[in-house]
Amino acid sequence: MTNGATIPAEGKLWNADYLKLLVANFTSFFAFYLLTPLLPIYLSESFGATKDVIGLILSGYTVTALLARPVSGYLVDSFPRKKILLVCLACYVLFFGGYLLAGTLALFAALRTLHGGPFGAFTVANNTAALDVLPASRRNEGIGYYGLSTNLATAIAPTVGVCIYKYIHNFDMLFWLAFCATAIGLAADSAVRIPVRQRVVNKNPISLDRFFLLKGWLLGVNIIFFGYSHGVLTNYVAIYGKEVMGITGGTGVFFLLLSTGLILSRIQGAKALRVGRLKHNAAEGVLLATCGYIVFIAFHHEAALYISAILIGLGNGLLWPAFQNMAINIANSTERGTAISTLLTAWDLGLGVGILLGGVVAEYLGYAVAFWCAAAVQLCGTAIFFIATCAFYQKRNRLAASDK
Repeated sequence: MTNGATIPAEGKLWNADYLKLLVANFTSFFAFYLLTPLLPIYLSESFGATKDVIGLILSGYTVTALLARPVSGYLVDSFPRKKILLVCLACYVLFFGGYLLAGTLALFAALRTLHGGPFGAFTVANNTAALDVLPASRRNEGIGYYGLSTNLATAIAPTVGVCIYKYIHNFDMLFWLAFCATAIGLAADSAVRIPVRQRVVNKNPISLDRFFLLKGWLLGVNIIFFGYSHGVLTNYVAIYGKEVMGITGGTGVFFLLLSTGLILSRIQGAKALRVGRLKHNAAEGVLLATCGYIVFIAFHHEAALYISAILIGLGNGLLWPAFQNMAINIANSTERGTAISTLLTAWDLGLGVGILLGGVVAEYLGYAVAFWCAAAVQLCGTAIFFIATCAFYQKRNRLAASDK
């Protein structure tokens, strides 16, 4: 199976195909984060949705992304990756256009829920394609930098979205902007050349390990806890700031600082990734993020809001690429898509539960209690990492190295 390129062994990290994949990833996450902090407000203002209904609608996106991840991991490991990639991204683009036509809460809820499917599949396919076009000697580092495109999107998009909401108050403009951004990403991915690779053979296509990296199960379980807390944070911080803290424009600053922390930690942690210090980066990351969640909820002050954003950004920017590299190290070379989809599935599961339960808790007990619960879940994830995950990875990595 060929797609017009050969497997890179040594050399250039910032090759043309890698940069195109970064553009597609950036534009896709730009569109996602442009809308994420404002959709609760949109649903409340446009359709009069209650907090628990908002949580249910927003979690639907994550549920379908969650269901799509394992299947997409199997597909990108078993079939031409570029075809899978382009189909998923094209569907992702079209759904943004559908938001412009959704005139009822039920229709919008249906579109938002279905939209998660192509998003989940695209992120697995694009991420796996990036692994393919990276030289083997720069793969750990490249994965870390790949996340920068996501981080830049999270830095810019919410700020743009909040400004449009604050000064223009036009949600149709937001939907059009998301549509156009993802269309640019589709054009970029259309020009990518995926390297030659071996097809997966002699495997039962319905076996569980074709959809989940069973040998890395504890990494996935651990990520669920961090995903839960992040789901509550990113989806409800805007409405929390507006209703509890009395600020609106500060939400854009929050996301800007969150993303700044992500970017700085990605750059700072690249050297450690290059020399294989994965557990070191992950440990620093989980501790910083946990401190950030505690500061966020413990101190009801705008300055504390911004400090927490930096801490959470620094923490997640260190822990996510470390966990991703750990999963890839445990997996075989023919299981890269499955390894990536397993972690993303776990993240989506935590994210979806966080959005859903966060909305329910906020409806009946208030947003303060919802965020205290998020901090507690983050703390539990940190405990699991130090008590079990470190030793689990070390043992599984030794076994994987002996088999390669």
